[in-house]
Amino acid sequence: MKTRELQRIWWDWLSTAERLNRSLAEQQAALTLRDAERIEEIQPELETMLTRLNEIDQNAVTTMKLLAEQWDTKPTLRSIVGVLPVAEARQVEALANRLAMVGANLQERITRNRMLIENELSYVGGSLCLIAKAAQEQEGDFAAAQAGPILVNQVA
Repeated sequence: MKTRELQRIWWDWLSTAERLNRSLAEQQAALTLRDAERIEEIQPELETMLTRLNEIDQNAVTTMKLLAEQWDTKPTLRSIVGVLPVAEARQVEALANRLAMVGANLQERITRNRMLIENELSYVGGSLCLIAKAAQEQEGDFAAAQAGPILVNQVA
């Protein structure tokens, strides 16, 4: 099999992408539940897996270029598949299609989580704006400091 190394790299990418997808699902649940502690725990894991996917991508590109040079063709999937035996070409195309599908799903989940984060930040920003506005009003509950009795715990 001429493309064994490329396929091994792609399988590695798929397994890393699956782990990333599970972590993104955890992040989505934590965002929905507003569990800031869990979000902070997940973030380094997400960054590590995204970095790993980028490294794997670079390895795949390098391997594709080497295969293209070896077979004197362009470093594109279509060109490389064109010089492969039919059975191996189908296998490589199927794996490439699977990569594209998983990549699109990952991108969709990342976009969805980003939107959740942006919505949460907008909510917090709006709340802070309302609090600041109420604190600056000349009349109302927060207009001036009021001296008054302080509730004391009876046990004290």
